[in-house]
Amino acid sequence: MLVKVTRSGGFAGLQVGGELDTAGQPDREQLDAAIGRLDQKRLGSGVPQPDRYVYRVELRAADEADPVRFTVAEQDLDETTAWLLDRVLSQD
Repeated sequence: MLVKVTRSGGFAGLQVGGELDTAGQPDREQLDAAIGRLDQKRLGSGVPQPDRYVYRVELRAADEADPVRFTVAEQDLDETTAWLLDRVLSQD
């Protein structure tokens, strides 16, 4: 699974992005479980609050597959989703 995350907003309004292919990752099972728990309806409206982050997420099962895209506002993150997004953004 290919996961792309773009984080924007916050106090400084900076934008950062990351991409992670879960294949071959040592924590692949944990990554796949976190991806499986993503549910846009459960994660809220995606409407940002002042000085908070907004995450744009793209999931793609294979290079040829159509991606699933959604937006998550920082205040709507649960612990598992926050871990997943931070894990993707921390990739070098």
